[in-house]
Amino acid sequence: QVQLVESGGGLVQPGGSLRLSCAASGSIFSINAMGWYRQAPGKQRELVAAITSGGSTNYADSVKGRFTISRDNAKNTVYLQMNSLKPEDTAVYYCNAEIVPYSGSYPKYDYWGQGTQVTVSS
Repeated sequence: QVQLVESGGGLVQPGGSLRLSCAASGSIFSINAMGWYRQAPGKQRELVAAITSGGSTNYADSVKGRFTISRDNAKNTVYLQMNSLKPEDTAVYYCNAEIVPYSGSYPKYDYWGQGTQVTVSS
């Protein structure tokens, strides 16, 4: 029942900006950490940014000062504001969330969005 739906990807010129959104829906008891990963062609998936339920953040060194992760707990949504984009940022970006769904017990699971393409090119 739980799913993550992300949006906001597209084609931008170097130096441009994009804002990614990821909304969690379904029978959700709570959401712990949320984050964004990316995977470029021929590369392994890497963590871009993460944010805890309390708002603490971590960023990959390659995006510090350019990207900002935030969340709206009332909407179960996480955002990634990407500024000063570089061609090296081109990748498929995936939303990730650790979620406790409603169930007989309350185990936690990692959920993934479907991925959204970000292409930075002139």
